[in-house]
Amino acid sequence: MGKRIVIALGGNALGNNLPEQMVAVKQTAKAIADLIEEGHEVVIAHGNGPQVGMIQAAMTELTRSDPEKYIPCPLSVCVAMSQGYIGYDLQNSLREELLDRGIRKGVSTVLTQVEVDPADPAFQNPTKPIGSFMTKEEAEKMVAERGYQVMEDAGRGYRRVVASPRPQSIVEIESIRDMVDAGLVVIACGGGGIPVFTTEGHHLKGAAAVVDKDFASCVLAQQLDADCLVILTAVEKVAVNFGKPDQTWLDSLTPDQARVYMDEGQFAPGSMLPKVQAAVQFAESKPGRSALITLLEMARDGIAGKTGTVIVQ
Repeated sequence: MGKRIVIALGGNALGNNLPEQMVAVKQTAKAIADLIEEGHEVVIAHGNGPQVGMIQAAMTELTRSDPEKYIPCPLSVCVAMSQGYIGYDLQNSLREELLDRGIRKGVSTVLTQVEVDPADPAFQNPTKPIGSFMTKEEAEKMVAERGYQVMEDAGRGYRRVVASPRPQSIVEIESIRDMVDAGLVVIACGGGGIPVFTTEGHHLKGAAAVVDKDFASCVLAQQLDADCLVILTAVEKVAVNFGKPDQTWLDSLTPDQARVYMDEGQFAPGSMLPKVQAAVQFAESKPGRSALITLLEMARDGIAGKTGTVIVQ
């Protein structure tokens, strides 16, 4: 019997620019189609680091060209743009791959908002650099006119920094669930989702923030009552003492074992750490749930228990 699986695609599955993306998604589609062909229900989430940066840079240049006509584009809007154009390539490649295998199954991208808490401590300590480099004068102008927070980046200039709050819930979850229940393959929570919070009444306001796609995928998987969260990355398995002579690859982890390694500082922040944290959160959320961290091309073998690192109670 097939499982309900949420896949969190890493950046290597999408490339760094449009030509790379068009090539990368074809290989990504093959790996995902393998799982669908075996009878699994699949929901796909993905990152957007290079893509949203490109959009942000383009919008910044547009503003510079005519500041009176073009105001800076809100980050939440840039995330929405990235969801659309990544989803466009990904869903078409997956549709083509499925049809080539004789599988007639709808594939759709859902423009997804993710609710965050405006009181999240992350908003008091923004650390995520985004957008293009600025001169000191340009940065000071953005601080004065837009209230941006900026930081100097390794002598290369100044960049805007934003918060990375934890996701609370998926706004479009009912639509996504209905589509999955109807047998569609759904692409959702692109770039971690468009971060929003509720203001007056039912109004959702975009937040100047980015949400980690692994944490967003974890929340999505929980709210869809998925059996498995698959976090795809650049290595086949999680390792301790990574890059050292006593490096050890891990076949499986319990949440308690993972916490010991996290306390030891075994996993790099901004790299493997959030993946392990999200995997632990999902594995502990309900009996019978498991998370898998592995390479894209190893996803099918990982689900079959042949490779990857499995996190389970």
